Amino acid sequence: MNITIIAVGKLREKFMKQGIEEYHKRMTTLANVKIVEVADEKAPDQLSEKEQEQVKDKEGERILAKIPQQAYVIVLDLKGEMLSSESLAEKLNHLALHGKSKVVFVIGGSLGISESVRRRADFLWSMSKLTFPHQLIRVIVMEQIYRAFQINRGSSYHK
Repeated sequence: MNITIIAVGKLREKFMKQGIEEYHKRMTTLANVKIVEVADEKAPDQLSEKEQEQVKDKEGERILAKIPQQAYVIVLDLKGEMLSSESLAEKLNHLALHGKSKVVFVIGGSLGISESVRRRADFLWSMSKLTFPHQLIRVIVMEQIYRAFQINRGSSYHK
Protein backbone atom coordinates (compact mmCIF):
# COMPACT_ATOMS: atom_id res chain seq x y z
CA MET A 1 0.00 0.00 0.00
CA ASN A 2 1.19 3.51 -0.80
CA ILE A 3 0.30 6.05 1.85
CA THR A 4 0.89 9.76 1.51
CA ILE A 5 0.38 12.25 4.29
CA ILE A 6 -0.08 15.76 2.96
CA ALA A 7 0.30 18.38 5.67
CA VAL A 8 0.25 22.16 5.66
CA GLY A 9 3.34 23.86 7.07
CA LYS A 10 6.79 22.77 8.15
CA LEU A 11 7.34 20.57 11.16
CA ARG A 12 9.61 22.59 13.47
CA GLU A 13 9.77 20.88 16.83
CA LYS A 14 12.57 18.33 17.10
CA PHE A 15 10.58 15.94 19.31
CA MET A 16 7.75 15.81 16.77
CA LYS A 17 10.19 15.19 13.92
CA GLN A 18 11.67 12.34 15.95
CA GLY A 19 8.22 10.84 16.51
CA ILE A 20 7.44 10.98 12.79
CA GLU A 21 10.82 9.47 11.94
CA GLU A 22 10.30 6.62 14.41
CA TYR A 23 6.91 5.62 12.99
CA HIS A 24 8.17 6.14 9.44
CA LYS A 25 11.01 3.71 10.18
CA ARG A 26 8.59 1.17 11.68
CA MET A 27 6.37 1.40 8.60
CA THR A 28 9.09 0.59 6.05
CA THR A 29 8.26 -3.13 5.98
CA LEU A 30 4.49 -2.56 6.02
CA ALA A 31 3.79 0.15 3.45
CA ASN A 32 5.41 2.84 1.38
CA VAL A 33 4.80 6.03 3.37
CA LYS A 34 5.57 9.49 2.05
CA ILE A 35 5.11 12.81 3.83
CA VAL A 36 4.47 15.86 1.69
CA GLU A 37 4.55 19.31 3.22
CA VAL A 38 2.83 22.19 1.47
CA ALA A 39 3.53 25.79 2.39
CA ASP A 40 1.21 27.46 4.83
CA GLU A 41 -0.18 30.82 3.81
CA LYS A 42 1.39 33.68 5.70
CA ALA A 43 -1.23 35.76 7.44
CA PRO A 44 -1.57 38.07 10.44
CA ASP A 45 -2.98 36.70 13.70
CA GLN A 46 -6.25 38.58 13.43
CA LEU A 47 -8.21 37.71 10.30
CA SER A 48 -11.78 38.30 9.27
CA GLU A 49 -13.85 35.25 8.39
CA LYS A 50 -13.44 36.09 4.69
CA GLU A 51 -9.66 36.37 5.06
CA GLN A 52 -9.57 33.02 6.88
CA GLU A 53 -11.44 31.40 3.98
CA GLN A 54 -8.98 32.95 1.52
CA VAL A 55 -6.04 31.50 3.47
CA LYS A 56 -7.68 28.05 3.58
CA ASP A 57 -8.45 28.28 -0.16
CA LYS A 58 -4.82 29.05 -1.04
CA GLU A 59 -3.57 26.21 1.15
CA GLY A 60 -6.27 24.00 -0.35
CA GLU A 61 -5.01 24.67 -3.88
CA ARG A 62 -1.54 23.54 -2.79
CA ILE A 63 -2.97 20.41 -1.20
CA LEU A 64 -5.10 19.48 -4.22
CA ALA A 65 -2.09 19.85 -6.51
CA LYS A 66 -0.33 17.08 -4.55
CA ILE A 67 -3.18 14.52 -4.56
CA PRO A 68 -2.90 11.85 -7.27
CA GLN A 69 -6.04 11.51 -9.38
CA GLN A 70 -6.78 7.88 -8.43
CA ALA A 71 -5.99 8.18 -4.71
CA TYR A 72 -8.48 7.49 -1.94
CA VAL A 73 -8.44 10.66 0.16
CA ILE A 74 -8.97 10.79 3.92
CA VAL A 75 -9.18 14.35 5.19
CA LEU A 76 -8.83 15.12 8.86
CA ASP A 77 -11.71 17.40 9.70
CA LEU A 78 -13.59 18.35 12.85
CA LYS A 79 -16.85 17.61 11.00
CA GLY A 80 -15.72 14.10 10.10
CA GLU A 81 -16.54 10.71 11.52
CA MET A 82 -14.69 9.48 14.59
CA LEU A 83 -13.09 6.06 14.24
CA SER A 84 -11.63 3.63 16.70
CA SER A 85 -8.19 2.25 15.90
CA GLU A 86 -9.86 -1.03 14.93
CA SER A 87 -12.22 0.79 12.55
CA LEU A 88 -9.32 2.57 10.88
CA ALA A 89 -7.55 -0.78 10.49
CA GLU A 90 -10.71 -2.24 8.97
CA LYS A 91 -11.02 0.70 6.58
CA LEU A 92 -7.41 0.41 5.38
CA ASN A 93 -7.76 -3.34 4.99
CA HIS A 94 -11.00 -2.90 3.01
CA LEU A 95 -9.33 -0.34 0.73
CA ALA A 96 -6.38 -2.67 0.09
CA LEU A 97 -8.67 -5.60 -0.68
CA HIS A 98 -10.67 -3.49 -3.14
CA GLY A 99 -7.72 -2.21 -5.16
CA LYS A 100 -7.30 1.17 -3.48
CA SER A 101 -3.55 0.95 -2.99
CA LYS A 102 -2.97 4.74 -2.94
CA VAL A 103 -4.32 6.38 0.19
CA VAL A 104 -3.76 10.04 0.99
CA PHE A 105 -4.28 11.52 4.45
CA VAL A 106 -4.67 15.31 4.47
CA ILE A 107 -3.88 17.46 7.51
CA GLY A 108 -4.84 21.10 7.07
CA GLY A 109 -3.26 24.18 8.55
CA SER A 110 -4.06 25.96 11.79
CA LEU A 111 -7.26 27.44 10.31
CA GLY A 112 -8.55 24.11 9.07
CA ILE A 113 -9.32 22.79 5.62
CA SER A 114 -10.84 24.43 2.55
CA GLU A 115 -14.20 23.42 1.11
CA SER A 116 -12.52 22.34 -2.13
CA VAL A 117 -10.35 19.84 -0.23
CA ARG A 118 -13.35 18.70 1.79
CA ARG A 119 -15.23 18.04 -1.47
CA ARG A 120 -12.28 16.01 -2.84
CA ALA A 121 -12.30 13.79 0.24
CA ASP A 122 -13.57 10.24 0.02
CA PHE A 123 -13.79 10.17 3.79
CA LEU A 124 -13.74 12.87 6.49
CA TRP A 125 -12.05 11.69 9.68
CA SER A 126 -12.31 13.46 13.02
CA MET A 127 -9.64 12.36 15.46
CA SER A 128 -11.33 13.86 18.49
CA LYS A 129 -13.52 16.66 19.77
CA LEU A 130 -10.39 17.97 21.46
CA THR A 131 -8.29 20.62 19.75
CA PHE A 132 -4.73 19.61 18.91
CA PRO A 133 -1.89 21.55 17.31
CA HIS A 134 -1.99 20.56 13.64
CA GLN A 135 1.68 19.58 13.83
CA LEU A 136 1.04 17.13 16.67
CA ILE A 137 -1.69 15.52 14.58
CA ARG A 138 1.01 14.38 12.15
CA VAL A 139 2.60 12.24 14.84
CA ILE A 140 -0.77 10.89 15.94
CA VAL A 141 -1.78 10.05 12.36
CA MET A 142 1.50 8.23 11.75
CA GLU A 143 1.07 6.25 14.96
CA GLN A 144 -2.54 5.37 14.11
CA ILE A 145 -1.59 4.20 10.61
CA TYR A 146 1.16 2.06 12.13
CA ARG A 147 -1.29 0.75 14.74
CA ALA A 148 -3.84 -0.08 12.01
CA PHE A 149 -1.27 -2.16 10.15
CA GLN A 150 -0.31 -3.92 13.38
CA ILE A 151 -3.97 -4.68 14.13
CA ASN A 152 -4.39 -6.13 10.64
CA ARG A 153 -1.29 -8.29 11.17
CA GLY A 154 -2.58 -9.56 14.52
CA SER A 155 0.39 -8.04 16.34
CA SER A 156 0.49 -7.56 20.09
CA TYR A 157 1.46 -3.87 19.59
CA HIS A 158 -2.19 -2.87 19.79
CA LYS A 159 -2.75 -4.35 23.23
